[in-house]
Amino acid sequence: MLLHMAIEKYKQYLITMDKSTETIKGYMSDLSSFEYFLERKHNCPLYIDEIETVDIEDYLYWLKEEKALKSASRSRNLYTLRSFWKYTHNKGLCDKNITISLEPIRLPKKERTYLSVQETEEFIEGISHPLIRVVAQTLYYTGMRISECLSLKLKNVDLEGEIIHVVNGKGKKDRKIPISKNLLPIFEDYLHSLRPNVDNDNFFATGKTGGLSAAYVNRVLQDTAIELGWKKHVTAHILRHSFASNLIKNGVNLVHVQKLLGHSNLKVTSVYTHANIDDLSKSINVL
Repeated sequence: MLLHMAIEKYKQYLITMDKSTETIKGYMSDLSSFEYFLERKHNCPLYIDEIETVDIEDYLYWLKEEKALKSASRSRNLYTLRSFWKYTHNKGLCDKNITISLEPIRLPKKERTYLSVQETEEFIEGISHPLIRVVAQTLYYTGMRISECLSLKLKNVDLEGEIIHVVNGKGKKDRKIPISKNLLPIFEDYLHSLRPNVDNDNFFATGKTGGLSAAYVNRVLQDTAIELGWKKHVTAHILRHSFASNLIKNGVNLVHVQKLLGHSNLKVTSVYTHANIDDLSKSINVL
């Protein structure tokens, strides 16, 4: 079977398994890049059984040297290829899984950026765009992903019950997030004074388009950081990260943080734990 045909079958499989649109888009982008590389290398379309481990190794080298992709991006590409070959081998579309012998790409372990409570207050105060300020406050006080936040409908926000209903979040999972006592008056003021009278049910709406894009929100956040003279790169995800990190820093149970963030396991949530030199000093002086 030609590689292109196998990729199409894999796409159908992902759709059948209810993978998210973004996940499918990412996998197809990686596989399209791989197919382009192979056709350029061999000067012809390839059957899947003609592809060898060395082709994947050459591809990963090309991503590093020619495309200048960082280790995280190359690791994601390798994960996509592993998933693709596992599928094609299990379905009998190829004779062997050539990705088994490939070693994982080592990822540098970096301390993730987050804002302290004081930094967050200063940052939000510095946002001049009224609507984006409310979005930023929502991200920080709920820990929602930007896609979840901007997908909220009016019916998803229950001010009386003080609950936000996240519908069809990552992994197509629903969850409930209590509305913080800090966020409740912000929502009430937004709905009564700031939200325009538009003919749609988006919770975060503008008079011009009726909605907001993640790209626009992140651009305003980055501009705010520049205006404040900060070197920190602040995005919507940094606000989500700050929400989780500050909860954990203040002693909130990791399992509770996991539930609020919508993570499937604690290992994912644990990346939001931080320890600065003062924390370490206090710990070592317990003895």
